[in-house]
Amino acid sequence: MSDTLNRREFVMGGAAVGLAAAGAKQPKMDAPGVITGRRARPMVISDASGIEYTNGGPQNAVEKAFEMIAGGGDVLDAVVAGVNIPELDPTEAGIGYGGLPNERGVVQLDSCCMHGPKRQAGGVAALEGVRTPSLVAKAVMEYTDHHLLVGPGAQEFARNMGFTVEDDLNTENSRALWLEWKRRVDPNHYLDPAERTRRGYEAALAMMREGLIDQNHFWGTISCNGINAAGDICGVTTTSGLAWKIPGRAGDSPILGAGLYVDNDVGAAGSTGRGEANLYNLSSYLIVEKMRGGMSPKDAGLAALRRIKDNTVEARLLNSRGLPAFDVRFFVLNKKGDYAGVAMYGASERTFAICTENGAEAVPLEGLLDGSPLD
Repeated sequence: MSDTLNRREFVMGGAAVGLAAAGAKQPKMDAPGVITGRRARPMVISDASGIEYTNGGPQNAVEKAFEMIAGGGDVLDAVVAGVNIPELDPTEAGIGYGGLPNERGVVQLDSCCMHGPKRQAGGVAALEGVRTPSLVAKAVMEYTDHHLLVGPGAQEFARNMGFTVEDDLNTENSRALWLEWKRRVDPNHYLDPAERTRRGYEAALAMMREGLIDQNHFWGTISCNGINAAGDICGVTTTSGLAWKIPGRAGDSPILGAGLYVDNDVGAAGSTGRGEANLYNLSSYLIVEKMRGGMSPKDAGLAALRRIKDNTVEARLLNSRGLPAFDVRFFVLNKKGDYAGVAMYGASERTFAICTENGAEAVPLEGLLDGSPLD
């Protein structure tokens, strides 16, 4: 945000616009324990990518989204514009342009968005050639009767909507890392399936330990939720998915209730980390339902992490301590503007991002377990 901008004056002006539009009515609430006795505090919450990447510009994702919300803009327009920044940043290897590719070296992208007030959603999975899948997901929401388009159909829809479709979204960095992984795994020898999986995962872990890959880029995703002064909540999640995945794999990010869930009467939850764990547990939906029952954002997020931990029983998914050999993180927001960032392991990605009238901040994550998934 510009140094010349007085954030507090700016947000108060935007808040006044939102409150005038909302009138004197309080949001109707049927759920126990989620009663709004005060106006919502406008804010944006995201994973660490929302504060770390600017694509060479003056703002990061949460600053851009908050500026638009405080200025009276639609909350979904704001959070999507925010995540477009890291989607287009070639140094963010877990999202959009330059995201780590699948096992064939092709970048395939997933995204979904939810508009709380309108009760609308849209998503894309295994989309190739478009740097900003979040915008295509939003177009699915706005221009079709569907929630999810996948693969070539998603690409054809994007082309029909006027999006630029490129032949290759790799950067020199993402291609070089894929070639290094391919060299270590040599998948063309058609190994025994169990051995193939073990070798591929071990090669990725070794590259993380050697510092070639950021752990967050291996599971890379950005999830961003926002709320305005009227209490309208929207969210978006976008990713290049699991690095070197099987072509066509869709993780949790494009699936409503897994990588993202928004209920305008209650709150929102978005996620990064191992998508399959979220898909099995529909964790974002679970978190919102826990908040509907009266839990705080932090307690609801930790409850979902415990559910994932308890349901992780396959030996291949456990580390030497018998705990999940992966991380999952949730970024949770309720109707009042209360928030939390929680992680299976707080040490593996130490912070998440928020932006309020006080500006963008990196806030410590609350970890369920000590140590690292690689321990």
